[in-house]
Amino acid sequence: MPITLDSHRDLAVLRIDHGGGNTLDTDSCRELVLRLEEAEQARAVVLTGTGGIFCAGVDLKRIAGGGAPYVAEFLPLLSDALLAVFGFPRPVVAALNGHAIAGGAVLAAACDHRVLGAGTIGVTELLVGLPFPLAALEVLRCTYGTTQLPALTCTGETWGGAEALGRGLADEQARPEDVLERAIAVASRLGELPAEPFAHTKAQIRQPFHERIAEYRHSDDPQVERMWQSAEALAAVKSYVDRVLR
Repeated sequence: MPITLDSHRDLAVLRIDHGGGNTLDTDSCRELVLRLEEAEQARAVVLTGTGGIFCAGVDLKRIAGGGAPYVAEFLPLLSDALLAVFGFPRPVVAALNGHAIAGGAVLAAACDHRVLGAGTIGVTELLVGLPFPLAALEVLRCTYGTTQLPALTCTGETWGGAEALGRGLADEQARPEDVLERAIAVASRLGELPAEPFAHTKAQIRQPFHERIAEYRHSDDPQVERMWQSAEALAAVKSYVDRVLR
């Protein structure tokens, strides 16, 4: 399974274990939603990756291989997976065991707290000519604010260590070998807060972003899908895969 669920006392630890880059594709997006449903009774959730990567973002090899039909299937699942994390009523803590890139950075932003152990964080979709689904942008806006969005999304830069902390992309740093333990400790502390008041407060904070997504997703998502399916975008993805990922 691309996403595994383990129990740590009354906490749930979800681990992305999906190929070399722990990438997001139709399978891992569906699995993430299912695993969160299975974890609904946990006091809190820790989300982490496997090996030296938290999540390298969208599986571009599958985009290149599947073309427009795959894009049409994948994009709604990507938004659903991000929103499942973003809207989860209990605390979700990201243990960034390695790089959180593109969709992986958005996935980290959807969590309530980020512990950086190693690697870099950056939103790089535009480097290969892919615009952001509305859900992804609103997750980033909620977590990092509108002011930071241009630097995060339009430059394609990635940041690690103290610079990532200074930009607010992570909340704290731990030694790579301690990142999961520290994230579990934070999740345990947050999980001790009363469940219903925590869920209500979290929903209050995120309500404007959920409302914008609900209002505009039906009109924005088809535009994003059209651009992802364009010959230019698919050619750019294939070129990137051939140059970098093969």
